[in-house]
Amino acid sequence: MFEDVNDLYQQVILDHCRHPRNFHEIPSCSVTAQGRNPVCGDQLKLFLTLKDDRILDAAFVGSGCCISKASASLLTENVKGKTRQEATALFDQVRGLVTTGQGQGDMGKLAVFAGVHKYPARVKCAILAWHALLEALKGGAAPVTTENEAA
Repeated sequence: MFEDVNDLYQQVILDHCRHPRNFHEIPSCSVTAQGRNPVCGDQLKLFLTLKDDRILDAAFVGSGCCISKASASLLTENVKGKTRQEATALFDQVRGLVTTGQGQGDMGKLAVFAGVHKYPARVKCAILAWHALLEALKGGAAPVTTENEAA
């Protein structure tokens, strides 16, 4: 699917890296989770506003590589309006996409991460925000790290 490293940084990834969507704190959010990738230096805090088991709003703050930032940005766009169960299922789809290059169904803009599987060091960058999402949905207080859990 992708021929070289330049293809990995497609326009969508670069755009979300340079101009991340939902890049702010949500002071009155329902849950938060922190994530850290010590290998690459990525760190983020995810904010979710939930009502009746549905994600009404999502945002993040933090710093990291382009893949990590773009992934968090696209995550916040894609989980709004989803139930906990739908967001968890989306995590599974994204995890499969970044680890194997194969997506299930219409992944929309998330499909840009299909090439990440060719760069194992970048898989953790792409999945960090998604692990934070799971932690936030569980109500966990411990920061997630890419070194604690297999990508």
